[in-house]
Amino acid sequence: MQASGRSRPNALLVSALLLWLVAGCSDGTVAGGDAGPDGADGLDGADGLDGADGLDGADDQDLADGADGGGDGTDDGVILPDAHPRIYLSPANRDRLRAALLADRPAATRFAEMVDAQLAGADYYEFRASDAALMFQLTGEGRYADYAVARAEEAVAAEEALIAAGQRAEVAADSYLYVGERVGEVALVYDWCFDRLTHDQRARWLAYADQAVWNVWHPDEATWGGQPYPWSGWSIDNPSNNYYYSFLRATMLLGLAARGELASAETWLTTFRQTKLEAQLFPTFERDLQGGGSREGTGYGVAMARLFELFDWWEASTGERLAERTTHTLASLPALLHSVVPGLDRLAPIGDHARDSTAALFDYHRRYVQILAWLFRADPLAAVAQRFLLDCSVPEMGQAFMFLDDFLYDQPDLAPRPLGDLSPAYHAPGTGQLYVRSAWTAEATWLGLVAGPYTESHAHRDQGSFLLYRREWLADDQNLRSHSGIRQEEQLHNLVRFVQAGATVTQREGAEPAELVALADDPAYTHLAVDVTPIYDGAAAVTRHQRELLFLKPDVLVVFDRADGAADTQRLWQLNSAYPPSLTDGVARLDGAQAELAVWLLGPVGATSQVVDWTTDEDMSGGYRLEVAHTSADGRSRFLHVLSLDGALTGASAIHEGSRSGAELSLANGSTAQVLFEDDAWGGSLRLTGAGGATLLDATLDTGITEPPLFVSP
Repeated sequence: MQASGRSRPNALLVSALLLWLVAGCSDGTVAGGDAGPDGADGLDGADGLDGADGLDGADDQDLADGADGGGDGTDDGVILPDAHPRIYLSPANRDRLRAALLADRPAATRFAEMVDAQLAGADYYEFRASDAALMFQLTGEGRYADYAVARAEEAVAAEEALIAAGQRAEVAADSYLYVGERVGEVALVYDWCFDRLTHDQRARWLAYADQAVWNVWHPDEATWGGQPYPWSGWSIDNPSNNYYYSFLRATMLLGLAARGELASAETWLTTFRQTKLEAQLFPTFERDLQGGGSREGTGYGVAMARLFELFDWWEASTGERLAERTTHTLASLPALLHSVVPGLDRLAPIGDHARDSTAALFDYHRRYVQILAWLFRADPLAAVAQRFLLDCSVPEMGQAFMFLDDFLYDQPDLAPRPLGDLSPAYHAPGTGQLYVRSAWTAEATWLGLVAGPYTESHAHRDQGSFLLYRREWLADDQNLRSHSGIRQEEQLHNLVRFVQAGATVTQREGAEPAELVALADDPAYTHLAVDVTPIYDGAAAVTRHQRELLFLKPDVLVVFDRADGAADTQRLWQLNSAYPPSLTDGVARLDGAQAELAVWLLGPVGATSQVVDWTTDEDMSGGYRLEVAHTSADGRSRFLHVLSLDGALTGASAIHEGSRSGAELSLANGSTAQVLFEDDAWGGSLRLTGAGGATLLDATLDTGITEPPLFVSP
């Protein structure tokens, strides 16, 4: 529970801010303070730190295409400010945030109340000293700086005690995952409260932060207090991994805060801007992440908000715009919006979800959208994002440690644009994530498909798996009901599983990606096809797995699988759900709390069906898996299933025409549909006939990808 704050938090703030502005401190310098160290204070970056000169060879690189590290701009418009504060608090940002406080904007007031309550004795989870330091910069009230400095000093002193005892600093835990937060806090308080620090504090804080950052980029040579503490170097060269963004944060913030006061600061700026962003991240994202998002999935992938924040803070600090150095940044906004289900309260559960296995929308997702909407605030997508932020299940941050983001990225003057202006379908080729919905309404049907690369450890063995939602999850990912949130195996996903000698043939991380071979989105239907075969990396047990889906909007899904394997394999078609299927006359019926799903099991002949109760697995809180198993002497299976929502179908029967197999469907509205797929090649046909016998639609289902437009209206 949030501790109570002042009843009128901004009454005092107004007076303080007005005095602050009258005193001529709008440039962010501290009234009555000195200019800080001029390089003669002894903070030369040595202090016994191993390798304080930074990465090998990095000193020969020029920052930002020729920036000399001084206060002068470059041809790119990069300006590295000399005076503190150097980080984020440009005149525009200071003026904007002060104006929000003076105007009693709700997000500003709530943030100020939270900080004041913390100073009064509240103990908020994950409270940051930098929040108090920011309030000092915006109001000039010394109590905020005193609190921030005391908190940061306590953290550094605790680390120094460990180091003095011959132990490893806590910042090194979990492969330096939290170095961005820990070193970032030291750097921000150092910069924003610079003139409130003693010379000793400045020296000690920088020595600690410098060693931490040096250790990150030199894992084999890492030391603490002269003692060797090597570590794995996990993902220091992998821009697609969430750890990388923490490493970048520590490096960038330390470089900006300590430039001119720490010899290695220039190296850290070069490491951040050139060695890591320019030489690694930007080319990797352009090559691998077309369409936005993360190959780690929608759980760990939300950590990319840390990266987007760095783009914003670097731009505010230096004037250089990084957000447009890769198309991935803007594309990540529609990618996330489309991944959220029509209820605007959950998102596609793709990959590990360790914090919350249910994939419920949370403050982190709000932050992700907020930052992108701010970075691209002149783009039409920002206006759509504004509508989402107003209407989603997290209309404001719920956790106190996230209040800062509502404050920083509040855009009260941005007029919202309807979500329905977006296309109903979105494809991110780089991640292989594809989403389509029947409409942008709460009652719409939503379909997700995974069809692409499998290259990250937090990704799952789910290539070819689909997800189906209508008012609730009907065909989902069993990981939603795991306690751990990190169950990755094939059994949890809605795909065809191959079993040989009692063991599942696994999809292989790092194998050639599954290939999307058909994408056609029409107002009446969506046709998708994916070749999953490559993800098995040439395993002899799997000779073919091809899946085609036909989504007859808004409530019928036809799934056809060509699954061929060695003669001694069993092929199992799977569907996971929170609800137990009841099997009667070849139809599996699932009665949900808010919707109904019927699965017509139309092929192959000789297949057997069963329902597996997931609660026999101690990691699971519930859930069921429908399995349709088939074996044959030739190792060949052709699975045909028709999924009907809320009684949309009154009947479905299998049909065969030459080299084609499919279904004749009777719809509740009196119309009929005939769907056929080639038995041994891609493609098929769709014919929709009205209740009166007139042909409403006659379409060929071809291969080929037609990427959906971003907007359906100008």
